[in-house]
Amino acid sequence: MSLPIEQYALVSDCHTGALIGSDGSIDWLCLPRYDSASTFGALLGTEEHGRWLLRPDDAQAFFERRYVDRTFVLVTRWFTDTGEVEVTDFMPHGDNRADIVRRVRGVRGTVLMRQELRIRFGYATAMPWVRQVADDHGTALIAVAGPDAVVLRGPRLTATGHQHSGTFTISAGETVDIELTWFPSHLPDPGPVDLDQSLAQTIDWWQSWADMYQHEGPYQKEVIRSLLVLRALTHEQTGGIVAAVTTSLPEQFGGPRNWDYRYVWLRDAALTLSAFLGHSYVSEAENWRNWLLRAIAGDPNDVQIMYGLAGERYLAERELTSLPGYQGSAPVRVGNAAVSQFQQDVVGEVMIALHEAREAGVQEDVFSWPLQRALIGFVEENCHRPDTGIWEVRGPERHFTHSRVMMWAALDRAIRGSLEFGLPGAVDRWTDLRDRLREEIETDGFDQKRGCYTQYYGTDAVDASLLQLPQVGYCEADDPRMLGTVAAIEKDLLRNGLLMRYRPDPELDDFPPGEHPFLACSFWLVEQYARSGRLQDARELMDRLVGICNDVGLLAEEYDTVNNRHAGNYPQALSHLALVQAADWIAKAEGAPGKAPTRV
Repeated sequence: MSLPIEQYALVSDCHTGALIGSDGSIDWLCLPRYDSASTFGALLGTEEHGRWLLRPDDAQAFFERRYVDRTFVLVTRWFTDTGEVEVTDFMPHGDNRADIVRRVRGVRGTVLMRQELRIRFGYATAMPWVRQVADDHGTALIAVAGPDAVVLRGPRLTATGHQHSGTFTISAGETVDIELTWFPSHLPDPGPVDLDQSLAQTIDWWQSWADMYQHEGPYQKEVIRSLLVLRALTHEQTGGIVAAVTTSLPEQFGGPRNWDYRYVWLRDAALTLSAFLGHSYVSEAENWRNWLLRAIAGDPNDVQIMYGLAGERYLAERELTSLPGYQGSAPVRVGNAAVSQFQQDVVGEVMIALHEAREAGVQEDVFSWPLQRALIGFVEENCHRPDTGIWEVRGPERHFTHSRVMMWAALDRAIRGSLEFGLPGAVDRWTDLRDRLREEIETDGFDQKRGCYTQYYGTDAVDASLLQLPQVGYCEADDPRMLGTVAAIEKDLLRNGLLMRYRPDPELDDFPPGEHPFLACSFWLVEQYARSGRLQDARELMDRLVGICNDVGLLAEEYDTVNNRHAGNYPQALSHLALVQAADWIAKAEGAPGKAPTRV
């Protein structure tokens, strides 16, 4: 059975990523991209669905692990009665290959190591043909099925049933390298890499990237790790930013709320862009803007809320029968039906991010401003329509207040682009529509009796997304209407001190209740506290939230406050970028030096 979500660590080459459990097993790896079919899928089933185990043979061995400082190179030290070993796991960066390396170094005494390999291509639908060969570099095991092939170089393994396994002994001062490489099955084996050079280059690349972080303030360690997560989720070649490494990790254990997050949501990617810009990573902003121009080229009416890593549009949702689901949580889904939803807020997020890029010095090109004008034309034509909202509810479309505010924000940034940067545009017409939207929101999206903004027009319920109103400049964090909204959110949505997205309502969402507090929402509450003068509350909640990070600093989408475990897809971009923004606002409130947070 797969481990608790928080017991997994990530290694990545900025093309894909492997999740390595505390037991030494790689239980999730899709090759060669994040959104490729799994090669190791035990995370969503059992070892029969593919895994690669490497650990001491001693079942009583215990460990400690860490990342090499400011990298995604994972070092696990195992302790046994007979000695100690160190396993270094990494995915070489920058070589345009798909490799994962596991280096075993003897530290003390002698340790018997065990290796088990079960390769299951295609979400565990394809058991490969495997042969073991000898070449100039030693023993190699080659596995092929359909379009996929991998080669494993290292100690010799023996076939037993449908797995390959073996043991080897390592003593103090010795090193054993094991390398797995994916390649298209119609091409020859690409050969081994120079592992010493590759490891050094990979460490240097990650650390050089992290060294561009220029700001001081509280929670610096957590902010740097979160920025590294966001960079790992950014595809090296296309610039697309996936929402998470995984598909179908449950929001409700044993339930059906299992979604595929290995795609690029415009909303999440735009928010990630804001986090990068706030910490001097301008080149990432340029790369994402170029990805955006390619992805949404054409008729604005065809804009989707999400795309594939290279801008693919066809992401039809389907259920897999080959994987039983994480600890029995079914179904496992590939693709995402939300791709066809109408969500008004997305254009606002994109326009805010592109305006921040302008402010950071990213120059408009011949396509970028015309694209933004086309998006504003789309807002003008569709501002009357209801939508499914930021939470992608699978129920009736409504006039969600957050969505209406984000349309206001889209128009506001277009107006500012013209007035502040001299870009051509219909400023008077945009201003009139922006002002009419505000009047509508203040009338239909505000409940006078409760003194708060509402989840959607005609209800008195609140929604954690309303915490974004000050973030996008719609109102001040200490505006009386916003303070009333925060009070209602605290009353209705706090569960064991953390924030739910919204109250379960069968009229709103077709899926049953049962999800857990949404971590990004709690970070938004931290930001609201910091911006409205409640600094002690901000610090207390922030301390609790960063305490939820696992031993290597990673966060999932949600947190089960009853059983104290992570829930939902992992690691989650939205959780980490919200952490960054919350830490920035605490730093600003405390007067720490550095650039002010973006998004206002």
